[in-house]
This record gives sequence, C-alpha cells and structure tokens, in this order.
Amino acid sequence: MITTTQLRPTTSLPPPRTGGPARVLLVVEGVNDIEFLTRISRLLHAHDRALPDLAEREQRGEVVFVPFGGQIAAWTHRLGPLGKPEFFLCDRELPLETEQRREAAAAINRRPRCRAVLTRKRSLENYLHPTAILAAGAINVEFGDFDSVAEITAQRRYQPELDGKPWELLTRRAHGRLVYRAKRWLNTRAADHMTVEMLGERDPVGEIISWLKTIDRLAGSC
Repeated sequence: MITTTQLRPTTSLPPPRTGGPARVLLVVEGVNDIEFLTRISRLLHAHDRALPDLAEREQRGEVVFVPFGGQIAAWTHRLGPLGKPEFFLCDRELPLETEQRREAAAAINRRPRCRAVLTRKRSLENYLHPTAILAAGAINVEFGDFDSVAEITAQRRYQPELDGKPWELLTRRAHGRLVYRAKRWLNTRAADHMTVEMLGERDPVGEIISWLKTIDRLAGSC
C-alpha cells in the first residue's frame, strides 16, 4: 500500500542535467493512457515531489509520449535508432493476448536502457476507484481487476441515449463508439476525481509508483 514515507514531500525535483534535457520515450497504447498517466502522476507528485509529474516533464522536453496503438510486437526495436531510453507500458488484457505482450516485453527488456511492463490489472481504467467514477458522473459501478471497466461504464452512462434498446442488440460499431467515449471519460473526468487514498486502495502494492520511479531512473541514465 502507499505508505506515509512514500507520500512525504521532498524539497524539489532533481535539477535539469547540464548537458541538456533528458529525453525518455514513454511508449503507451494510446491517448487515453496519456491522459491517465499525466493526471495520476500529477496527483502523486503533489504528495511526493521525488516522483515525476509527467505532464510537467513533457512540457520541459524531458519525456515524449509515443502511442503505439496496441501492437507492441511491431515496436520492440522500432525506436532503437533514436538512441533514447524507452519505457513501455502495456495493458495486460486477456490471457491469449497477455502471452503475446509478455513475449514482446521480454524482448524489449533485453535491450539496454529499455524497460517494458505489463499492468497487473486488465487496463489502466481498472486502477480507478468506483468512488471517483461516482463523483465524476453519478454512476455506481462495480468491477474486478479483469473486467472491462469502459464497457460497464458505457452501459450505465449511455443507456438513456439508447431509447430503451438493449445493449446486447447494438451494432458492433455503436458498441465500440460508446465504449470508446466511456474510456475517454474515465481517463479524464473520473481520473480527475482520484485521490491518493483512493489510489492506495486500488493499487495497494504501489505499482504505479514503481512505473514513475523507473521512468525517473531512465531519465537519469541519459
């Protein structure tokens, strides 16, 4: 769980390196992951300034987000010619896809100054707290670590727009559109309502903190 020591504020972030800004490539699945990580890192940075605020680091040119669109196997060596440290964050998803992602992550981790991790939960939305979702949109949801939070939320949030049509009878296109809208809403509006205490309940082992520390170490390797 997140401890008092982890949350104790420090004086400031390390000063910029004299040779110029350190640039780390943060390779994530898409723009929704960027929204989640910038918000949650800002939240954690406010309580422990040794942890990087990724939005601030991006503005200073120290990190660059690279959305890879979910096809991690195609990116295991693609960014190598740039000579920059790389941090890959991949959703675990479901078993068959998990194995493929684990193999790709292992290949990335064999490269110098590169680190790839798979989330312990299905996706980043699973780290959100139901209380934050309730505060953002008056929606009561329950979900486990491997449920599709976006789909559950979409059913609750957009059912009034369906004029009584059962969710199961939606076309694949309509279903996908509503799930994407819910995913976007979760990673922005709901993430904005997260607190450190909520995050401690949803991530008791400090997994997200470990990602931020790894990114900070990679930045220091430049």
